[in-house]
Amino acid sequence: MKRGRCGPVLLLMWLGVLVVLLASLCLGRYPVSLQTVARVLISRFVPIARTWDPTVETVIWQVRLPRALAAALVGAALASGGAVFQGLFHNPLVSPYVLGVSSGAGFGAAVAILLGAGTAATQASAFATGALAVSLTWLVGRSGRDRSHVTLVLAGFVIGSLFSSLVAGAQYVADPSTKLPQIVFWLMGSLASVQWGELLRATIVILPCLIAVTVLRWKLNILSMGDDEARSLGENPGVMRFILIGLTTAMTAVSVAISGVIGWVGLVVPHMARGIIGPDARRLIPASIALGAMYMMLIDDVARTLTMAEIPLGILTGIVGAPVFILLLRRSRSDWD
Repeated sequence: MKRGRCGPVLLLMWLGVLVVLLASLCLGRYPVSLQTVARVLISRFVPIARTWDPTVETVIWQVRLPRALAAALVGAALASGGAVFQGLFHNPLVSPYVLGVSSGAGFGAAVAILLGAGTAATQASAFATGALAVSLTWLVGRSGRDRSHVTLVLAGFVIGSLFSSLVAGAQYVADPSTKLPQIVFWLMGSLASVQWGELLRATIVILPCLIAVTVLRWKLNILSMGDDEARSLGENPGVMRFILIGLTTAMTAVSVAISGVIGWVGLVVPHMARGIIGPDARRLIPASIALGAMYMMLIDDVARTLTMAEIPLGILTGIVGAPVFILLLRRSRSDWD
């Protein structure tokens, strides 16, 4: 896409985020009109006559708004993380989970659930073990003579498989009537229990990471040229790669901690953004953030409105992501190249 057209397209994407957010506040088993939603939101900042039922205000402020914002935050984190990893590893098939963070976080959450920990402790445990898994991947990948991208990805596969086995072990010893359903439901992904406290804790980590990745996005273009070219331009590719992986891991681990394991977002959305905006990381990262936020909010809306019982997010992202990715594979490789 020509540079002159990218600005309006990005603006439309971010306006789309606002539109989907407002729609998410209207949708649900207790439908609320857009006018009422707008009045409820404005009433917190401007004194106006409260003509609506108090239940409406509770539903919007205490249930739907934190959940919608959490979905947008998680979607933005996973999508931008996928775009960063695909650029770093020069591989269009990697996602933010490639270094084992999802399996590690899943094991931490499973152990916390087995021990009867609360929501905050479960999220903290998931974040800690997710970060531990990526740290182990980095140490294994950099311990041998071959320190290529392929070795790091293979190390991530090994560490991820290890923690997946540990998760299976935790499921095996869990009480099938109480603990096991909790572990399984968490692993399938959900934002049903997100409140303002969880959202605030996640925002404190994810938002600065998103800002940092956005500021450093132009360095992805330099790294894509190869290490020798990056050094000739005055960059240290090893340090920059470590920083970008650290930022992406932090926001991915926090995302998994509050929402569970949600697949395909970090794989599919960057390809969608690349097809619309092009491969230049300076435009790709903001586009991935916007599309990821919209995509995750839409998925969450479907999850809580399609049936009477809420559908786990991981199921929907798999059902939607697989055919979308097949369609993307049928396209020319020109967008990636």
